[in-house]
Amino acid sequence: MLQRLHIKNYALIDQLDISFHPGFSVITGETGAGKSIILGAIGLLLGERADTKHIKPGANRCIVEAEFNLTDDGMDEFFTTNGLDFDGHECIIRRELSATGKSRSFINDTPVSVASLKDLGSKLVDIHSQHQNLLVNDRKFQLSILDTVAGNRNLLSEYQSLYITYRDTCQRLTAFEQAAKQREQNNDYINFQLNELTEAQLRSGELEKLEEEAQMLNNAGTIKESLYLADRLLASEKGGALTRINDCIRTLQNITSVFAKATPLTERLDSCAIEIDDIEHEISSYTDSVNFDPDRQAKVNERIDTLNTLLSKYHQETVDDLIALRDKLQGEVQMLADSDDTLLKLRQQRDKLKAEATDLAHRLSQTRHDTVAKVEASMLTKLHSLGMPNIRFEVQLEQLPELSPLGLDKATFLFSANKDIPLQDIASIGSGGEIARVMLSLKALLSTGQSTRTLIFDEIDTGVSGRIAEQMALMMKDISNAGHQVISITHLPQIAAQGEHHYLVYKAENDGRTATFIRELTPEERVAEIAHMLSGAQVTQAAMDNARALLHL
Repeated sequence: MLQRLHIKNYALIDQLDISFHPGFSVITGETGAGKSIILGAIGLLLGERADTKHIKPGANRCIVEAEFNLTDDGMDEFFTTNGLDFDGHECIIRRELSATGKSRSFINDTPVSVASLKDLGSKLVDIHSQHQNLLVNDRKFQLSILDTVAGNRNLLSEYQSLYITYRDTCQRLTAFEQAAKQREQNNDYINFQLNELTEAQLRSGELEKLEEEAQMLNNAGTIKESLYLADRLLASEKGGALTRINDCIRTLQNITSVFAKATPLTERLDSCAIEIDDIEHEISSYTDSVNFDPDRQAKVNERIDTLNTLLSKYHQETVDDLIALRDKLQGEVQMLADSDDTLLKLRQQRDKLKAEATDLAHRLSQTRHDTVAKVEASMLTKLHSLGMPNIRFEVQLEQLPELSPLGLDKATFLFSANKDIPLQDIASIGSGGEIARVMLSLKALLSTGQSTRTLIFDEIDTGVSGRIAEQMALMMKDISNAGHQVISITHLPQIAAQGEHHYLVYKAENDGRTATFIRELTPEERVAEIAHMLSGAQVTQAAMDNARALLHL
């Protein structure tokens, strides 16, 4: 139940704080006073599209906040699923819109997405506005009437969950069949590529090693000559570096007994001699190993050419990339080999899911067929009470050729308001008054099978007046007596008089600017407001007396 509404800087509203009551409430006011503005603010709160034009001129942001009492409304699952705090009683939802266009949403002070806000809002408030009359054209809405009256919530949820799995499996199967067909068409080319890369016997890091070896083979003479010369410079008995260092060591050793500082110098030279001797042996071994081998040179260059050709052909950077491509092609070949088995399993899974979903769809269909008579009788009773004595109303159920998100049924509501007019699709109703009465009757029917929530009727009384308006008000009151909070925005005194609580929307000057306000009326103020609705600008005593009569005062 909506307990409190706070609006700040929305359109013509500076700041508004209003408390609401259980039961049946009405909102009245002059045309253009701002009733639609308040409704728009509530719509924004419930997740409708945000637009910066909603922000009051000169303000940086607007805020809409509402407090709901959800005691015993069975909403715990939503809060648990979405990880939101909930004490089992109160829920506060808030929407903020900045002048920059940024929108923020909160549930119990926790930031949430607009989708989550909309999901919760749809469970808390049902707003019936003029455009919602178009629901009579909506087959999904018509089918939902049958499901609500039949109590199909759990069965429908089970079916829809299974249907989604079935649909996803069908999509996977179709995608796999298309991919398998494409792979089969490319099979010869893929196998050619795989064979070429496999026969190449690719090894990671091979190209870098071959290029290094090629450098050596292509310059073998120069390398061998340089190594030989370096070896001679180090190891020659006549003037070689090693010979001279050893001579230097012996010379310094002759003075170590009389010059102590010579000892560490000889030790350091000795270390140098050992290192140079080691280097000389390594150079010598390299000199022996470097030889010009034209056969090996040809093989190395041929292998380098082969690898570079493959890199260019397959648009790869490294041999490792070629190896990865080879493995990928191998996987595709294996997948094609396994595709028949995979296709068989997917088809079996699809058929199994279809059979299970079809079984649930037939169970849904049976409950809907069983409910048709109840819906027809209830609608006839309600519409008779709303001044349509010759009404005929029938529900036509047809079976669809394939499973749909709602099962195997197509529902069509047939309607005729006059004896001499044949039954026709309810979508063809042309009279605004007839549409209003049909929609109110459908909403009343829906309310019997829905959880407790707030219903807001925005001028559902369009096209009716007098006794019919009073009957519509009594029907809305019956909905409230069934446990729903009902708020009706109306221009008709007959409906306004039936409300247990009455709110007036009006415009007034505030700091030199026109602003919209709302307040709850006292009993005497209600008399004056309803008299004003009856007689217009000039309120007569007769209108006052009539207003008191309508209010049973």
